[in-house]
Amino acid sequence: MNHPVITEAAAEIAAEQPITPKEPVKAEHTDYGLLHPKILLPFLLVSLIWGSTWLVIRDQISAVPASWSVTYRFIIAAAGMFILAACMRIPLRLDRRGQLWAMLIGVVQFAMNFNFVYAAEHHITSGLVAVLFALLIVPNALLGKYWLGRAVTRQFWIGAIIASVGVGLLVLREYRFADMNPVEVLIGTGLTLIAVMCASVSNVLQASDRMTRFPIIAVLAWAMLYGVIGNAIWSLITVGAPVIETRAAYLGGIVYLGLIGSVVTFPLYFGLIRDIGPGKAAYTSVFIPVVAMLLSTLFEGYVWSALAAAGAVLAMAGLLISMQARKPSQ
Repeated sequence: MNHPVITEAAAEIAAEQPITPKEPVKAEHTDYGLLHPKILLPFLLVSLIWGSTWLVIRDQISAVPASWSVTYRFIIAAAGMFILAACMRIPLRLDRRGQLWAMLIGVVQFAMNFNFVYAAEHHITSGLVAVLFALLIVPNALLGKYWLGRAVTRQFWIGAIIASVGVGLLVLREYRFADMNPVEVLIGTGLTLIAVMCASVSNVLQASDRMTRFPIIAVLAWAMLYGVIGNAIWSLITVGAPVIETRAAYLGGIVYLGLIGSVVTFPLYFGLIRDIGPGKAAYTSVFIPVVAMLLSTLFEGYVWSALAAAGAVLAMAGLLISMQARKPSQ
């Protein structure tokens, strides 16, 4: 709220000075800490929901080709996003360039990224895929620095290194537990890392000045629609006509992933990227495998080992250190 005295003084000064055209000023990004409610609440909600989706995705690897499962998920998600925009009276109009960028985000994030994730789970466990996805903090921070000019502090990198060591211990634990074929591990790891890069590129693109002019929900609605088109075309080319499973768990999983795992989470996550930068926002990917392991403990009888516990502790320590890093003085 503007203070009346300050407002009046500003008006007097403005009246005395000539008004000259100025260059547009780039909006300052906020620098909230992790414990600020605007950051903590969406951070926890995104992490908790996406941590649960790994259990659901595991069930989606069935008789239905992965690309069609991804298509069905984002048909529901895109419809939900357009309905959400209508209910909130958010304008959906993007200019020509905005549509092109939304198309790029949709293809990279909602088609390529998810298809590579599902493909990876044919070769390695969902737990290992989830843990490897924690490496998203690295490309997000680097691309955010070079594409968006978002500074990366020394404290952030110290936290990232500690978290990466924790991730390494979690990867080692998953590898030992699964007793997988080394060739399968290499293929699955490669597919996951490609998915990580796709997600990172999309994260940074939507946070660019070109796209922050538009509401997040409008960008997501169009991007998800383009993702559906891309997924459907890819599915028809690679696996043929649509295939669907009528099993209740499969259909329920599609709805959960489309509405809760996409419509609820992506606006919150993209909002975090715009508020605190892609590097810090990507720390949800460090927290997510720990959430997945906790949920697996409750519902699947997951047994914690010393490696898993040490990895989780280091990952959380790195998260706390990095999230408290402040912007360097300009």
